[in-house]
Parts: sequence; structure tokens; C-alpha cells
Amino acid sequence: MTAGDRNHPLRRDEEAVIRALLPAVAAMMRAFDADLNRAERVTHTEYLVLMFLSEAPECTLRLADLAAHCHKSPSAISRAVGRLEVDGLVRRMQASDDGRGANAILTDEGRARLEQARHAHVLSIRRHLLDHLEGVDLDALARALESIANPGSSVKGPTRAASDR
Repeated sequence: MTAGDRNHPLRRDEEAVIRALLPAVAAMMRAFDADLNRAERVTHTEYLVLMFLSEAPECTLRLADLAAHCHKSPSAISRAVGRLEVDGLVRRMQASDDGRGANAILTDEGRARLEQARHAHVLSIRRHLLDHLEGVDLDALARALESIANPGSSVKGPTRAASDR
């Protein structure tokens, strides 16, 4: 695409995509949240906290890093970790390398709760996203979305999630 092509008005199909994108993502996030809350009494953000902690070395992440992984504000993650602490799913501990930072640590109960919630999460993702993408090249879609989220990187080949299938 040349620089001149970028100045033309959006085509009808391009305009339709951009107008549908935000409402679709917002609706999906609300649906994921409602499904997980109904089935497992955890929010989608709490599920993500448990998931990212389970994948971290020693099941531990700094709250700031956890917020970045979840694409949430530090205060939103602090509140989510606080709710998970009350249920015994996560522990919060002062970071040993920095007295100002705090770590979240997944407990055995948190790992069990994550495994319990995984089924509801997968069903929700299939129902509210994947079932609507029948016939779409998911590898290409994942690469396109990753290039939007990380404009400086050169994403090539299948994504980790796509290659895990």
C-alpha cells in the first residue's frame, strides 16, 4: 500500500470492521466475566491473575508485571489480588529485591481453583469468540492481532497459542 492509498476514505468493509471491533471486544469481555462468575465465582480478571501466576517461575509475579500481563491498571490488579487473597487463592508478599514492590504468589488452593475454572473458561471462549470465527484463518488472525498489539515487533509464523493446537 502506498502513502497515497492510505489517504483514501475507508472502504465500506474496512469501516464495518473498525465500527464492530470495540463493541465486539467489550461484549466478549462482559460475557467471559459473566460466565466465569456464574460458574466459578471468579471474574475474568481474577482468572487471568491465576493463569499468569501459574505460568510464572515459582508461581510468583510482581504486581506491576501481573498488571502488564493482564492489560489492567496496577490498582485493578491490586484489588483482584486482594479478593483472591481473601479466598486463600493467592498470597501477597513484599518483594525481596525492592521494599516498595509486592509479589503475588499462587497458592495450592489457587492452582486447584484455576483448574476447576479452566473448563468454564474454555467453553466461554468457544461460545463467545471461536464459534463466530468459523472459516477464519486463526493463525493469520493471531499474527495480525499480535502485530497490532506489538507494532515494533516482527511477528512471523504461527503464534505460540496457535502452534499449541
